[in-house]
Amino acid sequence: MAKTSAIQRNLKRIKLSEKFHKKREELKKIIKNKKLPLEERFAAQLKLAKIPKNSSKTRIRNRCEISGRPHGVYRKLRISRIALRDLALKGKIPGMTKSSW
Repeated sequence: MAKTSAIQRNLKRIKLSEKFHKKREELKKIIKNKKLPLEERFAAQLKLAKIPKNSSKTRIRNRCEISGRPHGVYRKLRISRIALRDLALKGKIPGMTKSSW
């Protein structure tokens, strides 16, 4: 089980990312638009710098929904490989069996 503080920090980043997503995209469009004057683009860069860093989508970590584990997480299921195996062994996932050869 992961530290609860790490899990909560990641949840906070997800909320901030959703909150500032639209504003970040608008400012990035202004910054990338070469037709606008340099002063306007620079002002947009300063505004973007004032937005919290944790609101960036790249700061979000894929974590397991069950254990909070940050590594070995299947994106589609949002479950780590260890939690997936435990669920499969308990028979919680239909159609999934332990392979042997």
